[in-house]
Amino acid sequence: MTSHDTPTLADRIRAALSTHSPVREQRMFGALCFMLNDKLLIGTWKGGGILVRIDPDRNAELQKRPGTSTPEMGPGRSMGPGWMSVDEENADADLDFWIAEALEFNPRAKASK
Repeated sequence: MTSHDTPTLADRIRAALSTHSPVREQRMFGALCFMLNDKLLIGTWKGGGILVRIDPDRNAELQKRPGTSTPEMGPGRSMGPGWMSVDEENADADLDFWIAEALEFNPRAKASK
């Protein structure tokens, strides 16, 4: 398999969410986002890595995982608890974990406007 044949993070997310409905893709926050039940679930950053919507009560615990940070919507504008950015290396290695975290919180997340 050549690197050209390697599935991208977006391809892997698409495949993992293929049994969930309704999923739609939308570009926002500088990411290709995957929406489930009209709620942002997970997205892929243009420069690599992922944006994940998580349970805000688990924010401090999940921030201890490698490669995580609080995403910003511009310099100094934190998205706050409930949002996690994961660098490309760790997103690639732990994608199933992050998808599971996002899916677990989705039923309790507020719908996007």
